[in-house]
Amino acid sequence: MCIRDRYQRRVHGENSTELEATHLKKMESANAENNTGHQTSINQTNQNELNKLKDQVFSPTFDLSKQYASYANVLPNAVEGKVVTRFPPEPSGYLHIGHVKALLLNYHYSRIYKGKMILRFDDTNPTKEKEEFVQSIMEDMATLQVKWDQLTYSSDHFEECQVFAEKLITEGKAYCDDTPVEKMRAERQTGVESARRSSTPEENMKIWAGMLKGENDQFCLRAKIDMQANNKCLRDPVLYRVVNQPHHRTGTKYKAYPTYDFACPIIDSVEGVTHCLRTNEYHDRNAQYKWVQQALGVREVIIYDFSRLNLVNTCLSKRKLQWFVDTGRVESWEDPRFPTVRGILRRGLRVETLIEFMLEQGPSKNTNLMEWDKLWAINQRIIDPIAGRYCAIPKEGAATLHIINGPAQVESILVPLHPKLTDFGQRPLFKSANIILEKEDASELKEGEKVTLMKWGNVLITKINRDDGGNCVMEGEFLENDKDFKSTKKLTWLPNEPSMLSEVLLVEYDHLLNAKKVEEDVDFMSILNENSKQVTLAWADPAVKNLPPKANVQFERRGYFVIDRSSKGANGSMIHEMIFVPDGKTKTMSNLSTKVDQKKVSAGGNTVEGKKKAK
Repeated sequence: MCIRDRYQRRVHGENSTELEATHLKKMESANAENNTGHQTSINQTNQNELNKLKDQVFSPTFDLSKQYASYANVLPNAVEGKVVTRFPPEPSGYLHIGHVKALLLNYHYSRIYKGKMILRFDDTNPTKEKEEFVQSIMEDMATLQVKWDQLTYSSDHFEECQVFAEKLITEGKAYCDDTPVEKMRAERQTGVESARRSSTPEENMKIWAGMLKGENDQFCLRAKIDMQANNKCLRDPVLYRVVNQPHHRTGTKYKAYPTYDFACPIIDSVEGVTHCLRTNEYHDRNAQYKWVQQALGVREVIIYDFSRLNLVNTCLSKRKLQWFVDTGRVESWEDPRFPTVRGILRRGLRVETLIEFMLEQGPSKNTNLMEWDKLWAINQRIIDPIAGRYCAIPKEGAATLHIINGPAQVESILVPLHPKLTDFGQRPLFKSANIILEKEDASELKEGEKVTLMKWGNVLITKINRDDGGNCVMEGEFLENDKDFKSTKKLTWLPNEPSMLSEVLLVEYDHLLNAKKVEEDVDFMSILNENSKQVTLAWADPAVKNLPPKANVQFERRGYFVIDRSSKGANGSMIHEMIFVPDGKTKTMSNLSTKVDQKKVSAGGNTVEGKKKAK
């Protein structure tokens, strides 16, 4: 699907879709002119592949060839036509933003070198895995426009893994151990050998046979490497363990399962992977990966480490994300506060934004704690040209203004949907002698003050009545011939005609966690944000009720919003639940306050000090 097709969206106004497409075509042409003469190292053969990728979901201003040029000469021993990468997610949760970086790097490197990418589900732990997660990951990959060339499962290779495990046992390179977990952890830390380390291959094979039947479940299989190694990952790591629980694909056929660190180097070699791209959190385990391949005499795979994506106030541990779901602190894995692909897209992040941000990160090895502001700033650039402008005013405390010389009947005029894009389309604006204003705006007004009603004109405030309950009723005179708008306050407004207006729920989300950096051993309850969702009932322009799902809008002076879901109100009209979309800025668009600190949303921040879990 071409870029313009991906961007087209139904908005209020005749032929607005065609007008939007025309505008985006102009943007593409301008971008092409700006990039004339740009040189890259992508050869003509790869340029054909690049052209295919450009038909996917990228914004008109994104230069994919420039990004590809920055990737050149990074992957060691990469040969065109022979590069095979793999993306091996564990189906124990939904795809999150941290996975996306690994996914896109593996995918796009396979395309740069005209190779292929394998999607392999690492289903080696039946206690956590579900078919639901398998399906959701594949669906999210499709959303991200990633097409795998081969689909496999680690469970496809369980027989091979058993054969290789027995090879290590018979050669004295692995042994069965029943040391309790905590004691084993302590011995690995201090370099103390297990009492079982000197067991003979015959003794180990006997125990191993019981493990395969689901017996001897107090035992695990450990590699015999070096208990004095400086790299503690080489201190006899676990290769196999007994799990008496049905597997989501193989049922009860197997009772013992390989660990990821044992299965991965074997399957990478067997499936023909040439380059294992993974985050540098695995760096210390690279030596173990290589040991497995060398000990088994299989083809070795090149490892390339890149930096893990770390974001402020964000937890990417699937085990901890599952805790939020299980305890009902979020709606589901698709909650807009979650860092899952579905969660952040639901919050208003565009697919284009996510892809472009990740490709700009590239294969760098530099690790840092990133703020969300850059991601949201890219998103704002992408959604601004497709966000129609409307007005929304909270119901609670809304002030009323009677314009004594206003229209006797409600009048309608057409105004541009976008102030800078005249070809974007138009929407109706309804004028009335009775209008509503923002409570905050009204609280600052004085009798005798001249204000500007946006898209209408100047009004002189002649009378203000405020009661103890915070209600404000005003009168004013429309100044038809006064065109001096320079020194006046600019106010958003709506006709005080409830039967015409749209009802909307404005939803603001904060971070789920109050700690800027989420430590591994922190007690979640001590940093949990119990007030991370704020909802405001508001009136909006009449045209808003006709907008389709997922439409982007900008409520003027308030910010960007995306329609999340809709329901019918008591009178049968559509009520949209609209999520506030951050724009990457630390200040709001105007003096209108928000219920959530947008500076914290974009830049992160500590509002409480987290406590470590008790040992």
